[in-house]
Order: sequence, then structure tokens, then C-alpha cells
Amino acid sequence: MWTVIYIAPTAKIAESIKNRLTQEGFLVKIRPINVSKQQYEILVPSGELDEVQEVLNSILNSQR
Repeated sequence: MWTVIYIAPTAKIAESIKNRLTQEGFLVKIRPINVSKQQYEILVPSGELDEVQEVLNSILNSQR
């Protein structure tokens, strides 16, 4: 089962987050949710949710 962990505002940001999470060893999918607004869901397996959330927080904090 896949779970949405983040909604990225652009394809570039979604790809960047996917690449960083993949480098950390996680399975990641990107799915467009609103083509007109260019929003993208980032999904990970439900079983990895807690671990991915920690890594995602550090990724998002480093982009600020």
C-alpha cells in the first residue's frame, strides 16, 4: 500500500525530493494530482512511513 507523504508544488521539487529519498534507499513514486496547478503527490510504501518522514523533514529543512 502506498501513502502520500508530501504534495510538491512543482515537478522539479517533486523530482528533487524523490531523488534524495531514493538515495537514502526508499522506494518512491510521484503522481500528478492537479495538472492545471502543477501539484504532485510523493508516495512511499506504508511500512516505511515513519523512517521516510524523518528523512523528508531533513530534506525540506535543508531547502529553506
